[in-house]
Amino acid sequence: MKNIQIHIEISPELYLKNPDTSELGRKIICNSIEMINELGFETFTFKKLGLKIESPESSIYRYFENKHTLLIYLVSWYWKWIEYLLVFTTANISSPIERLTRSLSILTNPISVNHSKYYIDEGLLSRIIITESVKAYHTKSVDDENERGFFQSYKKVVQRISNLVLEVNPKYEFPHMLISTVIEGAHQQKYFAEHLPSLTDVNKEKDSISEFYTNMVFQVIK
Repeated sequence: MKNIQIHIEISPELYLKNPDTSELGRKIICNSIEMINELGFETFTFKKLGLKIESPESSIYRYFENKHTLLIYLVSWYWKWIEYLLVFTTANISSPIERLTRSLSILTNPISVNHSKYYIDEGLLSRIIITESVKAYHTKSVDDENERGFFQSYKKVVQRISNLVLEVNPKYEFPHMLISTVIEGAHQQKYFAEHLPSLTDVNKEKDSISEFYTNMVFQVIK
């Protein structure tokens, strides 16, 4: 799946100027991913980003209103990418159980760098999702931003896999709760494995997180 060229559409609500349409915009996205991964979201600023890309801070504000909307843009791009992987991986698979198994693997395994776009490192972006994405919606403005559709890409992924759960067991009552728990839980377990290993049971010799959540889902919905 290397060097796949796909076009990912992000809601215009999330930017003032589409960063995908200019060299500067792409530099903003590429370098913001690197800097947020390196510094953390709290320490990251547009001023620091401007210094790194050798462009005035004001030029970044022509693309994004603030760093919060930039983070939501990155989170949205990630979930759009995940949705593409889900469609690609489950295409022409007739068995709902197999499609659900493959989907859970995508949600819970580390994301490899597939170079869907040359300026976006999906590996680094996935690390940001694990460590920083909760900050995109754990805010006082979440309800207003939700009304404006800021989190549609994440919700579409949850909906897609929830539908698979219901294909396997149409009587299961809590598909959205189950899948959002898998997503957030897998992120937390990956974080624990790297920083607080005594809180998890990750075995580096196998895909422990993926195995745990896949087993959990099928045990719950059987």
